[in-house]
Amino acid sequence: MVESVPRSPPVETATLRDRLAVERTVLANERTLLAFARTALTLFVAGVSFLHFFPSGTLQVVGWAFVPAGVAVLLAGGWTYARTRRLTREARRSTR
Repeated sequence: MVESVPRSPPVETATLRDRLAVERTVLANERTLLAFARTALTLFVAGVSFLHFFPSGTLQVVGWAFVPAGVAVLLAGGWTYARTRRLTREARRSTR
């Protein structure tokens, strides 16, 4: 004999746990954006330093690779931040 598990009625409003989860996601998204920015700045500065202090050789090539890589990391971080921010805004609206 199969017994059915009683289901709780649908919750009309979000619980405190749901609202706090959204706030944690917002804070984590901001930390992630800062980590992307920090990485991008490090790559960019390293690339410029290699270009400035090593006028020829392999490190010159590495410098030219690091500069656009830094810009690409910054753009990727901004895109990720914007996408997650849009999703968390939608979640905030649904938890109110």
